[in-house]
Amino acid sequence: MAFLILGLLVFLGTHSVRIVADDWRTRTIARIGAQAWKGTFSLLSIAGFLLIVWGFSLARSEPVPLWSPPLALRHLASLLILPAFILLLAAYVPGNAIKARLHHPMVLAVKTWALAHLLANGNVADALLFGSFLLWAVFSFSAARRRDRAAGTCYAPGRMLPTAATVVAGSLAWAVFAFWLHGLLFGVQPLA
Repeated sequence: MAFLILGLLVFLGTHSVRIVADDWRTRTIARIGAQAWKGTFSLLSIAGFLLIVWGFSLARSEPVPLWSPPLALRHLASLLILPAFILLLAAYVPGNAIKARLHHPMVLAVKTWALAHLLANGNVADALLFGSFLLWAVFSFSAARRRDRAAGTCYAPGRMLPTAATVVAGSLAWAVFAFWLHGLLFGVQPLA
């Protein structure tokens, strides 16, 4: 569990700098340069991610149960992942109405993904991993909305075609992941 906790601290800590110390971040980027900041950020993120993967796999080999989720919650979790995929793609498809309306769809995707996995999994490692990501996403979304208000950020209205493409592509990605890739990568078939 120690590697999982260390990975979460490094990964989410790196991704929380903008939440807790945005002014320091801005000054540091000005001092060392954007490329050096991005390089350091990337290295720390990768190291944290690898520690999370390793630590979670170690923790899954000796699970400590907290509760036993009913089957209905597993099905609900699978359905919640569908909007998570759509929200994730909305962060990257230019001109879609989802991003225009919600402003930070990637963070909302993380919230939805984490909540779904908390509903479907009842071990200590699951609660730690998905609970940490859910808490981070709540604070990250709030901080991003405050930054938008302070900067007077305006989002262009979305268009129908990019929005439809986002929904279709997100739905297809969800289907591939739910019916095939999740089992291949994690050994768990969510819709089985």
